[in-house]
Amino acid sequence: MILTDKKSPFFALAKKLTLKVDYQKSFMEEKEMPATGTVDNNVTINTDENAAGSTHLNEPIAEEPETEKLKAELQEQKDKYLRLMAEFDNFRRRTAKENIELRQTAAKDVIISLLEVLDDCDRAEKQLKSGADIEIQKEGIMLVFNKLRNNLQSKGVKAMESLNTDFDVEKHEAITEIPAPTEALKGKVLDEVEKGYYLNEKIIRFAKVVVGK
Repeated sequence: MILTDKKSPFFALAKKLTLKVDYQKSFMEEKEMPATGTVDNNVTINTDENAAGSTHLNEPIAEEPETEKLKAELQEQKDKYLRLMAEFDNFRRRTAKENIELRQTAAKDVIISLLEVLDDCDRAEKQLKSGADIEIQKEGIMLVFNKLRNNLQSKGVKAMESLNTDFDVEKHEAITEIPAPTEALKGKVLDEVEKGYYLNEKIIRFAKVVVGK
């Protein structure tokens, strides 16, 4: 009766003891239950190399990564490219220099050969001023002319023969036309105002001619 009497102090003490026992019982039950999300010790991991998704599990790790090989190859190709560019630049400069020198000295041999003729012209001029025999002067002048022609011929220069030949627009430049003295000379070259010349069989100057009509 004392424990059931709510007004009794023993009733309050008994209620506290009952609540404490219930709390301890509830705590022990929760502790005995397995925790959510824990790993079961009986679960096994599949390490079969033939199973799907395990293809690369047993492959050995490469000693040198593929990216390092690609970087090395790229650097090698870059070095080759730079060397080729440097060689080409040197070749271009050397060729340009040689072309300039060639243009400046292309006529060197011809000029040197003509200097000898110029020396002969100077000597002939002195003879003309000295009042020497006219025949000697003529002979000296003819020697100068012949030397000039021989020098030019040795360089591949050849005079074009045009007189009494058919007029050819590929070789001749008509200055004027005059009546032909005979029927056979019509359309032919009657006179040369300027001779035409070949250089190694190639026309370098057209002949200026008078044509019969």
